This record gives sequence, structure tokens and C-alpha cells, in this order.
Amino acid sequence: MRLEMFINFNGNCREAVEFYAKVFKSEVQNLLTYAEMPPDPDFTPSEADKDKVMYAHIQFSNMTLMFMDYTSCMECVVGNNVQPSISTTDKDEVTRIFNELKEGGVVDFELMKTFYSDLYGCVRDKFGVIWHILHVK
Repeated sequence: MRLEMFINFNGNCREAVEFYAKVFKSEVQNLLTYAEMPPDPDFTPSEADKDKVMYAHIQFSNMTLMFMDYTSCMECVVGNNVQPSISTTDKDEVTRIFNELKEGGVVDFELMKTFYSDLYGCVRDKFGVIWHILHVK
């Protein structure tokens, strides 16, 4: 199981990820804009969001930092824009962690298959912490 951090931005993610890559002597990896994401019948990015970063990451030491821009339909509150991410190869563990974190909390994305994970969910726990939980191979 890995604990990673997800940092969200309000349109300046590309600049931020390049800055952090320089600081941590790393390379920007897997940068994907909303325009480049696979078609999704449940989400079509607006013209204003197409050039925003949907995902990028950097790795250094034994840490991964992941980055994204919020779309115009989401609110990015600086100070609350850093979110932990748990990834594991055990789907049962993904389900267990997700279900325990959602007790008393709010589910933002129900556990589901996505183009980047066989099982992904996002939940705001009872303390207001937003968790991303996903299965990795």
C-alpha cells in the first residue's frame, strides 16, 4: 500500500508541476490535459477547461506527488487543495478502506472502474479530508 499526495490547482497546474519538478530534481510525468482524456459519456470538458491539466505527477525518493487543475465546475480552495491518495494492489482492501472512510462522510465518486484504475473512489471523511482510493496493478 502506498500513501501519495494529490495537489489541486485552479488553472495554474502546469506552472506548479514544472516548479515542483525543478525543486525536487525530478521530471514531469504523464501530463494529460482534459482535452486528451479518453471520451467519457458522463463528463465532457468545457472549452475553458480543455487545456487545463487533468493529471501529472513527479517522483522523487520514495514519494509521488500528483497534480491536477480543477475544472470550472469545481471549487479549488487554496489550503484545502492537498489530498491524500491510497493505492494498493488489493481490490478488497480498496473497498474496505473506502467503506470505512465514508462512514459519517460524503462520497464524491463512488467506487468504479476508470480509464486509469480498475477500481477508484473519492470520499470526504467525517473530518473533511478528501481521500482518493484506487487499485493499481
